[in-house]
This record gives sequence, C-alpha cells and structure tokens, in this order.
Amino acid sequence: MGFGFLAHGYAKLSRGPVSFGGVLQTLGVPVPHLLAWLTTLVELIGGSAVLAGAFIPLVSVPMAVVLLTALFTVHSQYGFFSVKFAEVTTVGVRFGPVGYEIILLYLAGLATLAVGGPGRLSLEAVLRRPMA
Repeated sequence: MGFGFLAHGYAKLSRGPVSFGGVLQTLGVPVPHLLAWLTTLVELIGGSAVLAGAFIPLVSVPMAVVLLTALFTVHSQYGFFSVKFAEVTTVGVRFGPVGYEIILLYLAGLATLAVGGPGRLSLEAVLRRPMA
C-alpha cells in the first residue's frame, strides 16, 4: 500500500504537479494547483510512512481524504470494477476506465493499519521497544 501511494506521488512529481493541477481544474476541484501539490506531498509522505510503519494514524487521515476525493470526482462514474475489457484486437487487449474497487481496498488497508497498528516489524514498533 505504501509503495502504491509512493508510485502515484512520484508520477505526479515527475510530470510536475502543475500538470496534475490542470487535471484537477478540468474536474472542477477548487484551488487545483494548491491541491495538486498537497496531493503529491500526501502521497509521497504518507506512502513513505506506511512503508516504514510509522505515524500511521496521523498520515491515514489525509491519505483517506485523497482517496475519497478520487473516488467521488473520478472513479465512481465508472462503476466498481478496476479492470474492464473494452475490446480485444489483433494488437492486444484495450481496457476501459478504472472503477472504484482499488480505492475501497486502499481505504480498508488504511483503516486496518490505523486501528490495528503497523505491526512488530515496523519502525514504530522498533522505537517503542525498551532499551536494554
């Protein structure tokens, strides 16, 4: 899950958050360029925190906001399934738009980590161990 957030954040950063801001603007999102930068930072910082297993309750809230925004502004109109075969041609398979299935999985994963904790191999667990 952390890697997925990092990958999306890095993609936005490498293309330039201004480019993502243009996408947000066409969707009618207010202050699109500011939110493009904030989304990029949430994905990069939140993804790193999840990978490290640290600060999960803190980072899960803005990460959930990003996911819910994506769900309601983009993915809900395409239905549940993330993989949709549009057509099979001689050059390969073409897929349709992505639904909200993966968004729900990410939200469930975040909720699980926030409630259950990141686990015994996490940075948080290592920092909580008593010094010998």
